[in-house]
Amino acid sequence: MRLRPRLLAASLAALCALPATAVPPRETADQFAARVNATFAEHFEEGTSAAWLSQTYINDDTARIASLVSERGLGRLNALVEEARRFEGQPMSAASARTLALLKLSTAMPAPRDPARLRELATIATRLEQAYGAGQWCRGEGPAKVCQNIGQISQTLASNRDYEAQLEAWEGWHTISVPMRRDYVRFVELTNEGARAMGYADTGAMWRSGYDMPADAFAAETDRLWDQVRPLYEQLQCYTREKLVERYGRERGQVDGMIPAHLTGNLWQQDWSNLWELLQPYPKAAKLDVTSTLERQHRERVEKALAALKDPTPAQQAEAERQAAMETAIAMTRLAESFYTGLGMPALPESFYEKSQFLRPRDREVVCHASAWQMNPDASDVRMKMCIEPNETDLTTIYHELGHIYYYLAYKDQPLSFQTGAHDGFHEAIGDTIVLSMTPKYLQSVGLVGEAEVSREATINAQMRMALAKVAFMPFGLLIDRWRWGVFDGSIPPERYNSAWWELKAKYQGVAPATPRGEDFFDPGAKYHVPGNTPYTRYFLSHVLQFQFYKALCDAAGHTGPLHECSFAGNPEAGRRYWAMMQAGASQPWQKTLKELTGGERMDASAVLEYFAPLKAWLEEQNRGKACGWPAR
Repeated sequence: MRLRPRLLAASLAALCALPATAVPPRETADQFAARVNATFAEHFEEGTSAAWLSQTYINDDTARIASLVSERGLGRLNALVEEARRFEGQPMSAASARTLALLKLSTAMPAPRDPARLRELATIATRLEQAYGAGQWCRGEGPAKVCQNIGQISQTLASNRDYEAQLEAWEGWHTISVPMRRDYVRFVELTNEGARAMGYADTGAMWRSGYDMPADAFAAETDRLWDQVRPLYEQLQCYTREKLVERYGRERGQVDGMIPAHLTGNLWQQDWSNLWELLQPYPKAAKLDVTSTLERQHRERVEKALAALKDPTPAQQAEAERQAAMETAIAMTRLAESFYTGLGMPALPESFYEKSQFLRPRDREVVCHASAWQMNPDASDVRMKMCIEPNETDLTTIYHELGHIYYYLAYKDQPLSFQTGAHDGFHEAIGDTIVLSMTPKYLQSVGLVGEAEVSREATINAQMRMALAKVAFMPFGLLIDRWRWGVFDGSIPPERYNSAWWELKAKYQGVAPATPRGEDFFDPGAKYHVPGNTPYTRYFLSHVLQFQFYKALCDAAGHTGPLHECSFAGNPEAGRRYWAMMQAGASQPWQKTLKELTGGERMDASAVLEYFAPLKAWLEEQNRGKACGWPAR
């Protein structure tokens, strides 16, 4: 799955550049809560604009601006949190009590009270994020120097099945994070200081406190959900490992019963979709080749643009090809938008298409990691940041990102304190619930595939394609924060950063590096969300919630039959119920919001198992007699 960090309205960006304000005399708790929301609204745009520029124009100037704005915002947040202490135990409305409770959880980067260390934290955070965005793997020197960015390296892993070429590309990308290590150690020290000042044991404990339940109870809840889905993942891991052994031999295709990290077609082993040609259950069954359709449509646009030119210069040809790429990216986005409007949701504002980043610019470095942005309090300016290519992966990413955009539009009338997801897993699940509804029949209806074949073989193929994105991701969705929780609480000291990372990769994913990865590396930093400081358990939770949401919406649409065959595209009742859930934002505990849509107050992975029941039975049949599992489980 292609999962991305967000700038949600209640995040750090919304708090940036808050001015110093005098404390009104005899202010009540309700008045203070209203002042917090008014201050957020007044200074929202300066923060989001600084953050947008720092990611879409990577240079020293934008880094400096982003750091300064972040520094001021963190300082003002500290001041507001300190002010809020004087209202503890005082009478106030339920809405005000929730506003004050969410206030100190509104940033993932708690800052020290000392101004010098606060400035140091803001500078380090910006430096880490921009270092990732500008990361390249370079070989050679002088005129012979050749560099590749993350997109080019990812393409090698996606399409080149040569063992050594994949290993070289994978190791090459992981060189970009080595210089981050020292900064990250200091980053942890500074955020822990800020978390303790807010009353938490460490930053990880603060993150776990943002789920309307005790921090320890939340950790246990994620363990319970993982236990539900682990048997399915273990069957998929076993099948995949054996196919790699068939391809590369016992010496290269596995490492102590685990999958070699560089052979999954993905830099982080979070999505195995690029192994489809190796793992597809029934190669002769009908194929749903969305990528070929998108590529053909793009070629037609390029040919049309070039045909309109007479004896074009190289510059004119490049510009025509660029314009065709933009038309393709916008067409893909319009298609995704049509799913949401087909449910009765509003059209995106035209400014979305005017201000979003759809392509990698030719003249500057940017963060291509896809993300959705709310730029102002009333959500009249919403944007997406991507570097879109005409393929199925990027198409489904667009459907996912628009889920965030429509969540922004749905809760825009809430006070700013409540303009975020019921919890952060909700935000990540909105668009992916839509992706689950992109069934073969839906894809056929929008002209991306031909008539869908109905057979057991076609069903298993479709389920495998989905599992390689969804099921393969789930342990990865857990381990990043398991690593950071240990880093923040000190159980993983700096001298064990890399070894602990690979221990967790082994435990949860059954994945191992093919070559030694000592402490001279900093492999966690090669994943954006670590230098970008984006909590990651939200993505695991979203993979549970999206199936819960999907089942509830299929029920609302009156679907009968196997769950995996449901598409609620165009169903007004499903759209009405989904929109109503999104409108609540964070105004009430997530358990209540979940119950209003699904009828239950507990996150539950049973819908995941129901959806993938045909595939699980098939995998068990394929794996019968094989030595599944791995020692580090």
